[in-house]
Amino acid sequence: MISRFYISHCEHDEKMALELSSALWRVGLESYATMYNLCQGISRAERVFFAIRNSECLVALLTKDGSASTTVCQEIGLAKGIDLLIIPLLENGTDLPFFIEHSNPISFSGSEFDDAIGKLIKNVRDLSRLDWLKVICPKCGEEMTQYLTPQEDVDEAIQKGAFLETICSYCQNKVLLDPRTFESLP
Repeated sequence: MISRFYISHCEHDEKMALELSSALWRVGLESYATMYNLCQGISRAERVFFAIRNSECLVALLTKDGSASTTVCQEIGLAKGIDLLIIPLLENGTDLPFFIEHSNPISFSGSEFDDAIGKLIKNVRDLSRLDWLKVICPKCGEEMTQYLTPQEDVDEAIQKGAFLETICSYCQNKVLLDPRTFESLP
């Protein structure tokens, strides 16, 4: 069962890593993504080592900058060394690093990153049991927890270009969700 992720990314891709981390949080998964500013008394290398060792899967965010990053390649090497599952998210036109060149990545272009997040969540659902969804109502700002929409309904909404719908249990307004990332829409 996968419940904790390490998101390997270069500093340039911090915004994408945070977007991915938020999507994982919405489906009840923990992630280590912003390792640059935490625990100031512990070195960055020790924080990264701790986070990778305490994760069950490493998601390698491989943009053009990320794939060329020495740090990202070292994090992948560490994850390989401890037999961690590695799921690469590969930007089109970018090569996989040596240690994972045999992998089957989830490919994306810059404008399709939400699609890649959706595919990642679907893969995790195939490997693990995900039951809960965290939704923040865009109208009242309250956080609700509800059952995760069945994958068949998610796939159907994606195929139709539609949104998922729910009702806020606090203000009773309809809430639309992006079926790929489960983000509530304004």
